[in-house]
Amino acid sequence: MGFKIIEIKAPTGYSDTELKHQIGKQLHLTEFTWQIENKSLDARKKNNIHWLLRIAVHSKSPGGQEPEPFTPLDIPYKPRNKRVIITGSGPAGFFAAIVLQKAGFDTILLERGADVAKRAQGIRGFEKIGTFSPVANYAFGEGGAGTFSDGKLTSRSKHISRERDFFISSYIDAGAPAEIRYMAYPHVGSDNLRVVVKNLRDTYLQHGGEFRFETMLNDLATEKGRVTEAITGNESITGDYFIIAPGHSAYETYRMLMARGVQFRTKNFAIGCRAEHRQEEINRAQWGIGKLDGVKAAEYRLTSEADGKHPVYSFCMCPGGMVVPAATYAHLNIVNGMSNYRRNGLFANAGCVAGIHPDQLAGLSVTPLEALQWLEDLEHSFYEFSGGYSAPFCTISDFIHGKEPRDIPETSYPLGLKPAPLWNMLPTVVTHALREGLKDFDRRLRGYGNGILLGLESKTSSPIQALREKNGLCTGFENLFLAGEGSGYAGGIVSSAADGIKIAMNIIEQ
Repeated sequence: MGFKIIEIKAPTGYSDTELKHQIGKQLHLTEFTWQIENKSLDARKKNNIHWLLRIAVHSKSPGGQEPEPFTPLDIPYKPRNKRVIITGSGPAGFFAAIVLQKAGFDTILLERGADVAKRAQGIRGFEKIGTFSPVANYAFGEGGAGTFSDGKLTSRSKHISRERDFFISSYIDAGAPAEIRYMAYPHVGSDNLRVVVKNLRDTYLQHGGEFRFETMLNDLATEKGRVTEAITGNESITGDYFIIAPGHSAYETYRMLMARGVQFRTKNFAIGCRAEHRQEEINRAQWGIGKLDGVKAAEYRLTSEADGKHPVYSFCMCPGGMVVPAATYAHLNIVNGMSNYRRNGLFANAGCVAGIHPDQLAGLSVTPLEALQWLEDLEHSFYEFSGGYSAPFCTISDFIHGKEPRDIPETSYPLGLKPAPLWNMLPTVVTHALREGLKDFDRRLRGYGNGILLGLESKTSSPIQALREKNGLCTGFENLFLAGEGSGYAGGIVSSAADGIKIAMNIIEQ
C-alpha cells in the first residue's frame, strides 16, 4: 500500500467531490482513500482566501512515505478494590473519573451543580427574568463552565498528544463534529456540547461509575497528610484517593482547601471586559466581504504590548455568538461569551483583557486568600453598580476618551445594558493598559473601535495556583490531587482534560 501526506489549497466552498478530484490529479491516482489531517483558513490576501489542507492519502500504488508512528493512551484494566472520589464534572474531573473507572477503580463523581438538562432550564430562566440558580448556571453543573461556551478545543500545552487523542476521540464518539480532529481552531458549539456531556455521562455510568449531582463538597477530613473522607451536605464518603477539579470559580472550595492545609501561591492572570461588534463588520474587516462561502464567521486574535508592562489581548473569541451573564454566585456580576456550532448570530464578542499580577492590583503583596477576596469584591462592585445583572457598558471610543455613553445600543446580552464609566470601575493600572491596547486593536482591525465594552471579564484563569508535585499530588499530601483550571496548571477544555487524564494515569501506575 502507498501512503503520502500532501498539502492542497482549496476554495472556501469546496465539495468533497472537488477535493477528491484535486487529490487524484495531483498524485495521478484514480483509486485511493484520504482523510484530512489539518485544515486552516488562509485569509492573508482578501482577494485569495482559501483553505490550507494537509491530507493523508492511501492507495494501492507502491512506495510513498511511512505514516508517523503514534501510541494511543493505554488504560490497563484490572480489579483494584480502590475507591477514588472526584469532585467537579468539568473536563479535568470527568476525564480523570472515566479513565480511572475504565482501569478498574471504583469512582464516585461529585458535582455541585445540576445535570445538563436542568442546568439549561435554569439558564433560560435566569436570562428571561434574572433569577439566579446556584445549581443551574453558566459556571457550575454538568460539564463545567465550558459546556455553555463556544467549546473551543485549542491548546498550547505540550506533551499531551496521547491525552488529546483520547479526549478528541471520546468527544467524537459522544456526538461532537468529526472535524474537531483536524481543524486548526476546532470548536464544538454550546448546542452540541449539551449532547456530548450527556452522552459522556452515559458512557461513564455504563462502565460502572457513580454520578451525584447537586452534591457540594463542603469539607475534607484529613489525618497526617492523608485525606480520609469527603464531607458533603448529607454524608461523609471514604476513599483511597481524592481528586478535586473545581474550576477556577469555586471560591468556597478554594478557601476550604486552604483551611485544610493545601498550599497555594498567587500568579499572573487577566481581567478586563467583553468587546462586542456586529459579526458582519468583523467579517468585512477580515475578509473584505460580509459573507464567505464555506466559512461560518470571521474570527480575530489580537495582542498588544499596550503600556509595555501589561499585555492586552483578546480572549475566548465567540464569532456569531452572544455575551452571557456568567455570575458564579448571586451577589456577583460578570460576563462571558458563548456561541453555537453554526456561529450564525448577529454579533461577535471576545474578552479584552490585561495580563497582571494580584500584587499589582492590590498595590501590595497579597496572600492567595487575599487575592481571592480582592477579586470577589471587584465582581461584587459590578453587581452593586447595576443593582443586579444588567451589564455596565460603554463604547470602545468612550472608554479610550473617558466619555460616559448616552445611547444604549443593540446587543446580544440578554439582561440589558447600563451606561457606565468602565474606566473608573476597573483598577487604574488595568484601565491604562486597556486604553493603549484598544487603540492598537483599532489600528490593526478596521472598525474595531465601533464596538462596545460590557461587563467584567474576570474568569480568564485563576489568580492563584496550588503547590503540587509532578504527579499532581498537592504538596504535603499523600492522596489528594488538584486538577484542571482550579489547580492553576491548565486553561481551557483540552488542557484541563489532559491534566485530569495525566493525574488518573499517575494513580493507575502507582
